[in-house]
Amino acid sequence: MITAIFQLIFLLIQLYVIVLLISCVFSLLYAFNVLDGRNRLVRGVGEFLYRVTDPVLAPVRRILPQFGNVDLSPLVVLLVLQYLLVPLLVAIETAIRTHSTQQFLS
Repeated sequence: MITAIFQLIFLLIQLYVIVLLISCVFSLLYAFNVLDGRNRLVRGVGEFLYRVTDPVLAPVRRILPQFGNVDLSPLVVLLVLQYLLVPLLVAIETAIRTHSTQQFLS
């Protein structure tokens, strides 16, 4: 049961990473006028990506200094997810499984 919960959490993190990368590519394509902002589908996809990613990116943007038109907040969020949150969750899962195994053996 615990393993299934942690696998679901890992899956959600990986899905969010994919959405974040798609959002970055989308914003680049939109900025260079590859995607037409007047198209209703493009506008809808852009709004969806903004609503999904902005609650996480906005606090990071407030903390980071301005680098002109370069937004480094997605990079910071990706690094935090991959190198802090995922290893922390693995450690928590391992500790829970080890503790429950020790209780079962006692």
